[in-house]
This record gives sequence, structure tokens and C-alpha cells, in this order.
Amino acid sequence: MQVGGDQVQGANVENAVFQVKASESISPSVDHLKDPEAQCLSQILTWWWSDEYINTSTSHCNWPGVTCNQAGKVTELSSPHSTNENEGRIVFQKMNLACLPNLVCLSFYGAGLTGSIPREIGSLSKLTHLDLSRNRLTGEWPLSTLANLSHLFKLTYLDLSFNQLSGPIPSTIGLLKNLGFLDLSENHFSGPLPSSLGNLTNLSKLYLRSNQINGSIPPTLGRLINLYELDISSNYISSSIPLELENLENLRSLLISNNKLHGPIFQSLSGFASLTHLDLSSNHFDGPIGPDIVNLSQMITLDLSNNEFSGTMPQQIAQLTGLVHLDLSQNNLSGSIPTEICASLYWLKTLDLSHKFFGGEIPSQLCCMIPLETINLAFNNFPGDNNCSSQYCTDGDLICAPKVHPHSQTEGKGFIFLHIILPTVSLFSFLSTAFLLVEKRTFQLFTIKRMFKKQNAQPVCPETKNGDIFSIWNYDGQIAFEHIIRATEDFDIRYCIGTGGYGSVYRAQLPNGKVVALKKLHTSEAEVPALRESFANEVKTLTEIRHRNIVRLHGFCLHNRCMFLIYEYMERGSLFFVFSNDAEAVELDWSKRINVIKGTAHALSYMHHDCTPPIVHRDVTTTNVLLNSELEAFVADFGTAKILDPDSSNQTMLAGTYGYLAPELAYTMVVTEKTDVYSFGVVALETLMGRHPGELLSSFSSSSAQNMLLCEVLDQRLPPLRNRIVVHDVVLVATLALACLNAKPKCRPTMKQVSQLLLSRRRTLAKHFHEISLGQLIIPDVYADGECEIGTSDLQ
Repeated sequence: MQVGGDQVQGANVENAVFQVKASESISPSVDHLKDPEAQCLSQILTWWWSDEYINTSTSHCNWPGVTCNQAGKVTELSSPHSTNENEGRIVFQKMNLACLPNLVCLSFYGAGLTGSIPREIGSLSKLTHLDLSRNRLTGEWPLSTLANLSHLFKLTYLDLSFNQLSGPIPSTIGLLKNLGFLDLSENHFSGPLPSSLGNLTNLSKLYLRSNQINGSIPPTLGRLINLYELDISSNYISSSIPLELENLENLRSLLISNNKLHGPIFQSLSGFASLTHLDLSSNHFDGPIGPDIVNLSQMITLDLSNNEFSGTMPQQIAQLTGLVHLDLSQNNLSGSIPTEICASLYWLKTLDLSHKFFGGEIPSQLCCMIPLETINLAFNNFPGDNNCSSQYCTDGDLICAPKVHPHSQTEGKGFIFLHIILPTVSLFSFLSTAFLLVEKRTFQLFTIKRMFKKQNAQPVCPETKNGDIFSIWNYDGQIAFEHIIRATEDFDIRYCIGTGGYGSVYRAQLPNGKVVALKKLHTSEAEVPALRESFANEVKTLTEIRHRNIVRLHGFCLHNRCMFLIYEYMERGSLFFVFSNDAEAVELDWSKRINVIKGTAHALSYMHHDCTPPIVHRDVTTTNVLLNSELEAFVADFGTAKILDPDSSNQTMLAGTYGYLAPELAYTMVVTEKTDVYSFGVVALETLMGRHPGELLSSFSSSSAQNMLLCEVLDQRLPPLRNRIVVHDVVLVATLALACLNAKPKCRPTMKQVSQLLLSRRRTLAKHFHEISLGQLIIPDVYADGECEIGTSDLQ
């Protein structure tokens, strides 16, 4: 197989995961209804299939939602389409599922089922995947099924969420020792949690939220060493958090809000170094938020609101540099707001410190926290004026400022809505520092389109007065410098939509109606030669590349007092911020996510293989993948890009973002295209997971990581995968992502090969999707050079 001129030796990535589906060889028979399984399906599921399938020669193996093995036995059964018209008509316990003894996967997600769970399910000994979520099932777990739970020993996935099931969670659930995913949330289960849950040591996700569970958290949960997410919020659980939970070293998300838990907490959280999401809100936890909070170094969302914490806000919170959402409201905290958080929490979008006893001045540095969207400091003891204008809603000496935003026809997409709830005097002093003043000059800015029309065209820099270069390539008119200043109101913070590697990005609507993005170097940094050089390097790089998935540069201004680039505006912002918003993350469905990955791969392939000499981006992250209104991907931010010179050593200063850097950069300063390949692998995996893969990157060699099922690490905010084509694409992307993450650069594919494989003909899966583990996607190497032990086939 040839990929871009490179010979692929041995089995390639696709062949290792895909093969011709066995059921395609099954020929339909005129007597297909004589098959017992066909008769079974026709009797219990007639409302799902029309006479087109039942009364013709079409084999039941070709019915929608049915998958058969090579012997023609039904192994997978799912509701084939939207079943809203059948809502309430399908009585589940009347289905005789025992006539399908070879079932491996049963998925009736949102199928309109009513009634109780049929006892026959307990006899399906080959079942590995059972999804009955989002129906209207009632009653308790049938006793006959409970008695046969030991027969379901192969079950790895069980989802009964969003039903109306009641009664206690049976202790016999501990017999399902192969379970990796268990979701019983949004039901009416009651009673205490059975201690036998501790026997499910393969669990990676356990969801029990929004039930009527009481009692305490069983210490046996500390045995679930592979647990990745635990959600027991919105129940009636009391007592304290058992110390045994410290054993959950792989736990990323702990959600226990809206319960009756109490006692001090942070000494018992010292072992949770991998946590990224912690929600303890609406409980009765007390004591100080001590310096031990620094142990939660991977934290993204921290919600401690509506508890009884006391003392001061520890300055160690500033060391949680990955925080996006911080809520400490409605506690008994006092003292002042540590100024350290203003300088360190680069990604913070939501800050709620309301309803406490904070005093002192509000740090003016809060205005520099560019990503911040919402600040709530109401009901505190900050100094201020008690006489508030009726324009604002007044609460003592506090005001709630109205929402402020730039004039736009596209509200809510791609720029910040800044909600500020502050005392009156502090609000004035806060906002007075939030204006970036730029001296108005009569400079003209030009577009660069003509440059691409003339191959030998050279940039024109006719004016260097006082060392300032401000001219650009001219094309079809001038963009006045004054228009830029006016459109952003002197780079007002209200128009700031994010931050890049060395500056802020603003949204500007020009007089002609065109919306552009301005990337402005910070004023204090504009005087640093190295950063000015980085700015110039980005311009040089962008003028040498042109691709439909690379953000377009319209023009730039390089001046001692003001330096900025004029980009094509991307309405939906960065991929990172889409994932941090649940509604937008759901809108970016599986098909769109696959296209985002493809677009990113194509852009990097162009840079590496179609530019002479090759260009390495060096900072491929989800913050540097931007989305337009159609949710198409564009690679941006080339401030750290490096052109590879074949006559130089290509050694360079370390650039990039922590969490995306290739491991070899820890001991070498040599930049190659394979550093981008690794970063792309992280971005691809993050796109599938909806969050940064974190320590999963360094734990692929462990058995626990390799045993994790692919379906379990995917973004759970999206509906389960139904479309077979999309399933195949997801498996291929996951396979390629893991290949790109190989610790050895030579064992990674090139971006050209990744791009070509993403465009190749789809092939069917060799295994059921819900049985595919991460370890099965890490394919033994077949390179001739023998240098690679684990990875995909050698695409070198």
C-alpha cells in the first residue's frame, strides 16, 4: 500500500482493526421466517419493522438494528430508529428475550419502553453490553433476574439511567465483576449503597446521581482502583467521606453534591492528585480549606459552594493553574482575595466568591484574567457606596452590573459575555484598569491577498521611521488603523475573546460589516525583542502557507506602541472552549468531531509535506484549533512555529503547551515533524474524550489503561454511537491517535499518512464496538528496522 509515496510494510493500521464483516456473507433465504430467531424477532418487535422486512425474503440479519455472527445468530439488537411514535406502547416484560441466547449487545436506549425489566435478561449469559437508559421502566429489579446475575458474568456495560426504577440496589450486583461501566442515575433507587459494589474492581465509571439513596459511602469503594469517574450527587447520603477513597489514584471526577455529608474534607483528599473535577457543593462540610488543596494540581472544576468551610481563602489555590471554574460561594470564609490567583489562573472562566465575609480591596489584577466570563462577588464586606443607581439591582453596598457585550449580530458565539457583580466603588476602579489604550495614528493596514497572486511578489516595508515598521502587502483597498481602534474601542476588554501564546485576541466589526479577529501583543511585551521576533516569525510563517484548514491572515501592524495581526474571524472560538461548555460540546457531535480531526490532520500534513522547507507548528493544542460557524476546523497561532532548515541542527528553545509536548522534548531540544504528530495525537484523543486525556497519556503501558474500553473513555455528554459508519471512523481515529502518541518518534506515523488514512475507504469492525479496549488499538509494531516495540505499523 502506498501512502503519499511512503511504503507501508506489513499489516497497516486499518487491517489490524478492521476486516470484512462476517454477517455480509449471510445470504437471505426465502424461508428466513422459519429461523427460530427470526420468528422471535417478528413476534416481539413487530412495531419496529415493517412488512418490507418481515414478509419478504430479507434475512432478519439485515433488519435495521440487528447484527448476526457468521453462523447467522443474532448477537446485537438495538432500537433501529427514533421511536417517539411508540412511546408507551412497548411493554418490555412481554418480550421473550430468552429466544436470543447469543445476544452480546442489547441496546434499547430511548426506545419508548414501559413496564418492568423482564426476567429473561438474567439468562443471557453471553451479554456484555446492556443499555436500557432513557425509557419509562418501573418497578424493582426482578428477583428472578437478581438470582441469575451470576449468569451475566461477562457483562461489562450496564446503563439503566433515566427510568423510574425503585427499591434497593441489590447486593448481588457485586457478582458482575467484569463491569467497567455502571449507570443507575436518575431513578428512584433507595436504601444504602451495598458494600458489594467494592467487588466491581474493573469499574471505570460509576454513576448513581439523582436517586433516593441514604446511609453512608461504603469504605469498600476504595477497592475500585480503576475508577475514573464517580457521581453520587443528589441523594441523601450522610456521614463523612471514608479515608479509603484515597486509594482511587486514577479518579478524575468526584461529584457528591446535594447530599448530607459533613466533616473536614481536605486531609482526606490529599491522595486525589489526578482529580480534574470536584463538586462538593450543597453539603455540610466544615473546617478550613487548607494548604493541602495544592495536592489537587490537575483540577479544572472546583465547586465547594454552599457548605460551612471557614477560615481564609488559601493562596495555594493559585497553584491550581488549570482551573476553569471556581465556586467557593455561600461558606463562612473571611479575609481578602489572594492576589496570586489573578496572576496564575490563566484559564479561569467562572469565579464565584459571593455570600461570604470577604473584605479589603478587590484586586485590580482581576481585569487581566482575560478568559474570565463571570465574576460574582456579591454579599461580602468590600468597601463601597451604599447609594446605587436604580439602573442596577442593589443589595446593601453591592451592585449587580448588567451584562455588557460588544454590538454584534452573532451573540454568544466566539466572544465573551462578562458578567460582573461587584461593589460600586470597586467596580469603578476595577473597570478603570481594564482599558488597553492605544495611541491613534494615521497608519494604514493592508491585506496580503495579492502576494499569492504573484509568485515573485515581495513584502514591501517602505517606512521604518523611528524603527517602526507598519506597512503591509497591498491588495484591494486599505483598512484604516482608526477603524480598528474604533471597532474595538481602543482594545476594550469587552471585545477580548481569548488569549494566544503571547497576546490577546479581540473581535472587531469593521465599517464595511466584515468581522475580523485581532491578535494583539501585550503592550509591555511589545518592547521585548524576543517577543517581537516571535510576532514577526508568525507573520513570516503565515505568508508562506495557504490551506483551507489554516486560519487566514489578512494583514498586520508592527509598531513599538502597537503590534497586532488581522485574522479571519472564527465564530465558534477554540475547540478547548467548546469542550468546556456542555451545550456546545453536545452540538459538536461525533460526525463533526471526526471532521475536526480530519481538518487538523490535513493542515499539519500540508505544513510538513507540502511546504519547502517543512514547517513545524510546535504548539498544536485544542486552544489553537479554531472553529467557524459551520464547526469546521482551522489551525491557528503560529507564534512558535519553526521552519526546518536541512542545513541546521534544528535545535531551538522549548516551545509548546504542557500536556501536549512530545516526551522526547524533556531531554532533547531537537524539533522535528514528529513533535507535532504527538501533539496531534493528544488533540485527537481529547476530541473523542471531550476532555484532556491527562495521565492516560503516561499510563498506556499499564494493564488497567489497556483494559479500559474505548466506549468508556469517549465523551459521555454525547449520545451513544449508533451509526456504523461513525463507529468505524471513531475506532480509526482512536487507533491513529494512539499511534501518534508512541513514546518513540520513529514509531509515529507521519501526518501525511494520518491524513491519507483518514480519507481511506471505510472497513467494517473485526470486533463489536463495545468490546474494543484501548490495548487492542495499540498494535504490535511490524517495522523492519526493529526499533519500535509497541505502536502502529511502521509508516516510515
